[in-house]
Amino acid sequence: MIYLDSAATTFQKPPAVADAMQEALATMSSPGRGGHHAAMKAAQTAFACRSELAEYFHLANPEQVVFTLNATHALNIAIKSLVPPGGRAVISGYEHNAVTRPLAALGAQVSVAEAPLFQPKAVTAAFERLIVPGVDAVICNHVSNVFGFVQPVEDIAALCRQRGVPLIIDASQSAGVLPLNMAALGAAFIAMPGHKGLYGPQGTGVLLCGDGVPTHTLLEGGTGSLSVQQEMPDFLPDRLEAGTHNMPGISGLLAGLRYVRERGEEAICQKERQMTLMTAESLRAMPGVRVYAMPGLRDQTGVLSFTVEGRDVEEIGDALAQQEIAVRAGLHCAPQAHRSAGTLDTGTVRLSFSDFNTQEEIYHFLTVFRGLIP
Repeated sequence: MIYLDSAATTFQKPPAVADAMQEALATMSSPGRGGHHAAMKAAQTAFACRSELAEYFHLANPEQVVFTLNATHALNIAIKSLVPPGGRAVISGYEHNAVTRPLAALGAQVSVAEAPLFQPKAVTAAFERLIVPGVDAVICNHVSNVFGFVQPVEDIAALCRQRGVPLIIDASQSAGVLPLNMAALGAAFIAMPGHKGLYGPQGTGVLLCGDGVPTHTLLEGGTGSLSVQQEMPDFLPDRLEAGTHNMPGISGLLAGLRYVRERGEEAICQKERQMTLMTAESLRAMPGVRVYAMPGLRDQTGVLSFTVEGRDVEEIGDALAQQEIAVRAGLHCAPQAHRSAGTLDTGTVRLSFSDFNTQEEIYHFLTVFRGLIP
């Protein structure tokens, strides 16, 4: 199978990830649940993963790294920590349902910083108009999961710092691919999955928590600390990590993170962009194909959407799947992004690349795709 759906999950992992998970299953129990060897090894591994994540994303304290089930879980914690029921939030025009649905559930008053695709200055200007007194939180993804559009989070973060409004960054498509400096951004929270650009397994996620930022618990239960107390601890990470940790997942995430650090996010990003650029140029030359990409991929990562005139995107996705080529077709759980780009009625076919894709795979995809269109 040729796998071109890494914006959903990086299916191809470094071999060390599976090895680490297998070792965890054979040698680890649960951190904080005893002083025996299996529990201590689990605690050491969890702390090592926290510490390396904190170093990589420039946090002063490893305890500010919270393990979650995925980015959606992390975003729900972040949003419900800052936005009260009926509160006010400002979001970008390219947000995922992992942001918009929690806000809808809260009955929040949501203002959308609307801007055309691949126009970061317009995005900044839209946020500048909307970040006003009374806003409880600003929420923005770093990269659109539909179009690979790199949003100007540094500029938006600066506006939030100037105006005293907390910022939540959804780094689902950027963690491990683009630089993210928690200290420089001054964000309240940064949420990310473990199973995409960090090359960890599914069922892992991370929430980076700003110093002194209030946190809302979604779960209450055992933490291995302050057991006589019936309220959740008031300190991180215990406050947000009720229940048994996913130690095979955390072990695999640590191995994936080490792969990214050794390989280098800049090298990974450059490779993904090269494949995206090559694919975009070839698709543009085909009749009836509309490609959503900037020349030279300025302000874009390794995610590429396209449509074909007169063709249903789901049919194209299914036809490619029958040829053992995995892509994503439809709305990609992000109707707001499609509304902003004018593709809500059609959706798009999305290709998304990882460090494990090759030029030969791209050539094969293009050959197969040419055979599917008139």
